[in-house]
Amino acid sequence: MSFNFKGVNMYKDHGFIKGEVSIHSNSRVSISENLLDTTVDADGIYVLPGFADVHVHLREPGFSYKETIISGSRAAASGGYTTVCTMPNLNPVPDSMENLKVQLDIIESDSCINIRPFGSISEGQQGKRLADMSSIAPYVAGFSDDGYGVQDSGLMREAMAYAKSLNKIIAAHCEDTAYEPADPRSEWKEVERDILLSMDTGCPLHICHVSSASSIELVRQAKKSGIDVTCETAPHYLILDNSMVMDNGNWKMNPPIRDKSDKEALLEGLTDGTIDMIATDHAPHSASEKNRSFAESLNGIVGLECAFPVLYTYLVKRGVLSLEQLVYLMSISPRKRFSLAMSATDFTVFDLNAEYTVDSNHFLSLGRSTPFNGWNVNGKCMLTVVGGEIAFNYKRKVHRTMNERYIEL
Repeated sequence: MSFNFKGVNMYKDHGFIKGEVSIHSNSRVSISENLLDTTVDADGIYVLPGFADVHVHLREPGFSYKETIISGSRAAASGGYTTVCTMPNLNPVPDSMENLKVQLDIIESDSCINIRPFGSISEGQQGKRLADMSSIAPYVAGFSDDGYGVQDSGLMREAMAYAKSLNKIIAAHCEDTAYEPADPRSEWKEVERDILLSMDTGCPLHICHVSSASSIELVRQAKKSGIDVTCETAPHYLILDNSMVMDNGNWKMNPPIRDKSDKEALLEGLTDGTIDMIATDHAPHSASEKNRSFAESLNGIVGLECAFPVLYTYLVKRGVLSLEQLVYLMSISPRKRFSLAMSATDFTVFDLNAEYTVDSNHFLSLGRSTPFNGWNVNGKCMLTVVGGEIAFNYKRKVHRTMNERYIEL
């Protein structure tokens, strides 16, 4: 038996048309244009291209008590993501084909979505010698020492020159450890350095988790100069400022949440095209590592399961961005920059009229720490499809009518 949901709003060519979602008896799902039959009231139902997050930490291999490929990929699917790129601060560090294969085998066995790892820039992420970049290049989205950053300018130059020869991107964690993380110089000093190195070497540069006004201006000017640089920011830097920070681990991440002026600069950078994409920096830890004071907590929060509803509610519904712009930032742009496949059989279905409260106790991720816990949002992921097959849905039994939504909470 098949179920056809007609009259949904389907993203196409940077806009929306009416379409149909069909769920077949073999659990395969298809979408099609159906401009004539709109008998079901589905104005709040949107079919969006699957989101792509180029900055997540799924913790396996090495730290499966924090997150696993199973739990992390399910969390991603429940947030509407069909593709994620994983950072290399793992054990073993993916700095050689032997070590990378450990991760690739787990992904092949356990993931319900598409996962493309980053390889490390340096051996063991120690910042001393280059990783075996050539052997792993065909299997990775790019190279990064995220979580640490490369402090040695000479090594970073060498890495960029090598990555350029391999036609790969360097995704830079910009943190100058000569400064405290709360000091914006800890970020923008290395942003400035890496932009200059990119200009000198011709290596494509992507700057991770941009959080400060000075960093945004440096990227803006670099783009005007023709340097091949892109950047990302995260939902928490766009929505929050440091006047809101509470004394618990839900608010502890690196870089930290900064001043309101930094947030305003980020929003300006988002709307003028300086910021190319939004990534969550999903970084789960165990309860014992996060249920502490702010000062004692480890850095890192989770975000895959609440990113879109938070951004939709607090940016789109308030007129900062259009829905089309948000889809571009979360799906189209990251795929273009990192050459991630865009398939019509990878999509997600959201009920944008659904209102609810974020409750991290119900997350599929093993991590629970998010500053958005308890926030009221709009937009519920009803269904995520990868390769034409259901990766996530709220209810295994699909109801016959759209009015039942088949997503009882």
